[in-house]
Amino acid sequence: MAGAAVPNIAKVLARVVVDDLDKAIPLYQALSGAEEVQKFGHGPVKLASVGPFLLLRAEGAEGYTDRTATILVFDVAPVVRDIELAGGEIIEGPSAGPNGERLVARHPDGSVFEYIAVPNG
Repeated sequence: MAGAAVPNIAKVLARVVVDDLDKAIPLYQALSGAEEVQKFGHGPVKLASVGPFLLLRAEGAEGYTDRTATILVFDVAPVVRDIELAGGEIIEGPSAGPNGERLVARHPDGSVFEYIAVPNG
């Protein structure tokens, strides 16, 4: 089995494209019970992290809607290794992002995921 013996995935975020971040946030807070909301931008897209949801404002998000999910990992190096060994492709990165080192990869089955490194702790 490929991969590290220690789990590398910290969290999986469902990606949701919305018309208005501020109007959408209260529902996703209620659904998840999350009190904390982190708003940030990456290039033309405006985002909000609400519990297990990653909300993307529709205007400007066109180039970011092909991802199946955003996966928070402790280290992107094993992700690169495992995807390449499986016959997948690194589409973008690894490179610095607003919340940590990130990459976008196409798995051999064609699905596209964004991976973001988070502190292990």
